[in-house]
Amino acid sequence: MNIAHDYDAILVVSFGGPERDADVMPFLENVTRGRGVPRERLIEVAGHYRHLGGKSPINDQCRALISALEAELGRHGPRLPIYWGNRNWRPFLIDTLRKMKEDGVRRALAFVTSAYSSYSGCRQYRENVRAAQEALAGEAPVVDKLRVFYNHPGFIAACAERVRQALSRLPAGERADARLVFTAHSIPVSMSAVCDYQKQLEEACRLVAESLDIAGYRLAYQSRSGPPSQPWLEPDVLDCLRELHGEGAGAVVISPIGFISDHMEVLYDLDTEARNLALELGLRMERAETVGTHPEFISMIRELILERTDDSVPKRAIGRFGANHDVCPETCCLPVMRPASAASSLGPRVTE
Repeated sequence: MNIAHDYDAILVVSFGGPERDADVMPFLENVTRGRGVPRERLIEVAGHYRHLGGKSPINDQCRALISALEAELGRHGPRLPIYWGNRNWRPFLIDTLRKMKEDGVRRALAFVTSAYSSYSGCRQYRENVRAAQEALAGEAPVVDKLRVFYNHPGFIAACAERVRQALSRLPAGERADARLVFTAHSIPVSMSAVCDYQKQLEEACRLVAESLDIAGYRLAYQSRSGPPSQPWLEPDVLDCLRELHGEGAGAVVISPIGFISDHMEVLYDLDTEARNLALELGLRMERAETVGTHPEFISMIRELILERTDDSVPKRAIGRFGANHDVCPETCCLPVMRPASAASSLGPRVTE
């Protein structure tokens, strides 16, 4: 293997989530610290977790992804140890970086569990890593982030297969006329204006639909958490379902293309709220799984690692925009200051 950069570990970086009922409120308090979110709002969101047993599935899904990636690297290389650190719950990034230092790790590649460029999905994770490094007084390993992968052929193939599986669960007579709706986490319009999030989402949807030979599809958004006075990306998925029903649609497949695992927001916002609305409207709904541990997706992560460890490996991307940059420029995915008047209203649905 022709080594381009000397990395000695992989760091999986994710959002984190409560593992038991007693963790829910401390977790939410950690997520919203400094935002002035009212206690009543936290109690409301805690109810979403308790509706599903008081535990987010995101940590178990990270464990499954790491296990699958360990097996992939064990079979095909490079044989690098994998560490895992979260933004908002155990294992916290600072504890993971401390462990990496103790183990002698000098330089690591970070895989962030987000396919798209935005402040919360890219830059903020880089800031989290930097803050943990600074807290360790400069003794933490160097960490370089892998590029976003919204248009990598492995990601697109895995998403398409999940949609195909969902379509197959519909009665044969309803498949041809079923509508396809992609969803992603909404963000403020002001944040969208300074990043490529919406453009990348639209391209990923186009690539998946094209690979399935589906001409008609829609992109909708979910999980907005800002005050009504603050514009966020639309349409909301619930409004989209109402519109499809009004157009006479009988069946819909929802693909949460904006997420890589079936975590709390997928389970609550789609499998609970959207499904309840579909039942009320008499609209048959199937929800496609996220990519999770799909073999194409796990193979893609290995490819992203090889791009940075072997200079003979090409960067693969399909569609109109090519492979994204490896090193984010300072102007990439800038944060947007929200008005002070909005702080008390801005609370989760939590971005897992």
